[in-house]
Amino acid sequence: MRLWLVRVFLFAVAIVMAPPQMPRAAELDVDLELILAVDVSRSIDEVEAELQRRGYLEALVDPRVLEAIKAGPKGRIAIAYVEWAGQHYQQTIIGWTLIDGPESAKAFVAKLAVAPRVSESWTSISSAIIYCAVLFKDNGFDGKRRVIDVSGDGRNNAGPDMAMAREEVLARGITINGLPIMSDRPNFGRPPDTELDIYYEREVIGGPGAFSVVARDFSDFARAIRTKLIKEISQRDPDSGVAAR
Repeated sequence: MRLWLVRVFLFAVAIVMAPPQMPRAAELDVDLELILAVDVSRSIDEVEAELQRRGYLEALVDPRVLEAIKAGPKGRIAIAYVEWAGQHYQQTIIGWTLIDGPESAKAFVAKLAVAPRVSESWTSISSAIIYCAVLFKDNGFDGKRRVIDVSGDGRNNAGPDMAMAREEVLARGITINGLPIMSDRPNFGRPPDTELDIYYEREVIGGPGAFSVVARDFSDFARAIRTKLIKEISQRDPDSGVAAR
């Protein structure tokens, strides 16, 4: 899809999603505006989906993640949780929420724990990042950084051209980070994608300080998302203590 078509699509999504015009309240300053964009395509089975969801539930209330939040200049971040699959499926499961300590994190996790899980066809990372980019508009928060955190187990195979969509999102000053989930099993008859991590590095992530954290498999997801959240929030590598690029 050409760049102008991607822009038309972005504009159309923004019009559809725009709330009724009301006087704008002052935006709350936060250290980070973060969208967790989670793959729910049918290549992820029920057990893997449970491991993925549990990984987020555990990571968001992990003391190390909460410590990273409190260590920021404002001591608070804003998070939204989105699930996505093919071109026609992107769903905001939990809208923008302030996380400033254990109580707000637990409340967020409680909502996520009872949210129903779905499974849809195809994998459109491009549609997902376009959808997420629009969510930053008039969200009630003003963050020093805006980040889309994409996790998934496959390459873009539907929707707008990945390079064009990525270019458009990055032009808005949004960083895209990645969490590729590796697998050693076939995917709908195709051999395992042993270079998904390379694909994410080359084709998905981008923007200031962009990085990927690889989950070796779905059982490794909890460790990977915890590591990734700490690094995103603090802009430091939790294993080395070195500032992220």
